Amino acid sequence: MSKSPSTSFASLACGIDRAAKNDVPTTIVVFGASGDLAKKKTFPALFHLFEQGLLPKRVSIIGYARTQMTIDEFHKRATSHFSPDAKKDSVAAFLKVCNYVSGKYDVDADFQALRSEIDGHERAANISNECERIHVYYMALPPSVFVDVAGQIKRNVYDETCTNRVVIEKPFGHDLESSRKLSHDIGALFDEAEVFRIDHYLGKEMVKNILSLRFANVFYEAVWNRHYISNIQITFKEPFGTEGRGGYFDEFGIIRDVMQNHLLQVLSIVAMNQPQSLGAEDVRDRKTEVLRRILPLQLEDTMLGQYVGTKDGSKPGYKDDDTVPKNSITPTFAQCVLHVDNDRWRGVPWVIKAGKALDEAKMLIRIQFKDMPNALFPKLARNELVIQVSPKEAVYIKTIVKEPGLSTSLAMSELDLSYKTRYHDVKIPDAYATLILDVLNGDHSNFVRSDELDEAWRIFTPLLHQIEKEHVQPMPYEYGSKGPDGVYQFVENRAGYKRTSLEYHWEAPQ
Repeated sequence: MSKSPSTSFASLACGIDRAAKNDVPTTIVVFGASGDLAKKKTFPALFHLFEQGLLPKRVSIIGYARTQMTIDEFHKRATSHFSPDAKKDSVAAFLKVCNYVSGKYDVDADFQALRSEIDGHERAANISNECERIHVYYMALPPSVFVDVAGQIKRNVYDETCTNRVVIEKPFGHDLESSRKLSHDIGALFDEAEVFRIDHYLGKEMVKNILSLRFANVFYEAVWNRHYISNIQITFKEPFGTEGRGGYFDEFGIIRDVMQNHLLQVLSIVAMNQPQSLGAEDVRDRKTEVLRRILPLQLEDTMLGQYVGTKDGSKPGYKDDDTVPKNSITPTFAQCVLHVDNDRWRGVPWVIKAGKALDEAKMLIRIQFKDMPNALFPKLARNELVIQVSPKEAVYIKTIVKEPGLSTSLAMSELDLSYKTRYHDVKIPDAYATLILDVLNGDHSNFVRSDELDEAWRIFTPLLHQIEKEHVQPMPYEYGSKGPDGVYQFVENRAGYKRTSLEYHWEAPQ
């Protein structure tokens, strides 16, 4: 069996070109090619890489789905979410390497036809079995068919003569037991080195930047511990509701949809100790080490909410969606306090918060430092380091300065690195494009390992089961608000967070 060693993203530190190996013939099969994920994320990401010359020169992209489509219909669907600014010549060149196969997900003959399609393209390009080749199987599919499709790939498509890589989208299970079963079933078919569990937040620019920020700057790492940090908040906010996805969302809720994966992965990067190297396994070892030291979540350290319609009726409530059960207790908002029980973080509360139908779109990491241990300037506001992941990438430090002029009063200001102004001529790639490039390069650094996944579910499963067993009712909050009543008091009381005076507000560059 051909295995793919996990490479390192240490090349980032050395300035090495991150393009995929351009001399290796590569076939990318996108399962679920007719679905929303494929057309909104996967194909636009593949086109971005193609347009930038980052895909291998000899690449073949094959869409596979149950939908019967002509090649023109497939091309129209695959390009439906490309940027309006996409160059027509580039789109036409991209579509020349894109083909489509229709088939069911549980029929051997359909997957055998897919294998014939792959072999036919390689023969037409004079690529023999003796050549080094890469086959990527991207499952843009619902989790209910992961194992069935994986089994079909292994029986009928898997090529022993080349490197095979399988990409699996979240959710990776529903709780600890189902996650372990999924990992066991996938592990029985593929080596761990062949499996890439994709969490697109790990591909975001500012999340990937955390390691550099921490370990390449002495003044950050010197204070990155319980002696100087009071509390840390990781916040995810969306200004829209489920918008027609209510039936799907109701199966999972905000905790499974965002917190157990995206936010916990970010927490592990912020909290981990320095790895021995930037190699994929060294980084994932440190992340897993942190997750093992997180205590299981308690209901008393959790605040749950579910949005209702606006008072003027302009925005519907969660249960106004016809696909959502009228007695649903599924939270669309959650705020939890976690504790990392190790020497670096013992006693520091970690607050993770996520919600839909809130007042703004934002994902950020807020690190609040302790009060100054002297009385020279009493009652000072606290320093904070804020890493804004989206929508506008930025890093800023809230710092105390003297007001300009003749006054001796103090004011809160900031040291600000806003990417839009500092790197205005650099286009930051989409997270999916970044991660697909990592798959092509065999770099596991930004993908979830099976033991990481196991620890993540260990932390959240007791809470999830308690909520479901006891039918815990979420607190209502109005669509477009900041969340349920008491959301800020919860953080102040449970985590010791001190809010900066209302006179201060950081403004992102326009």
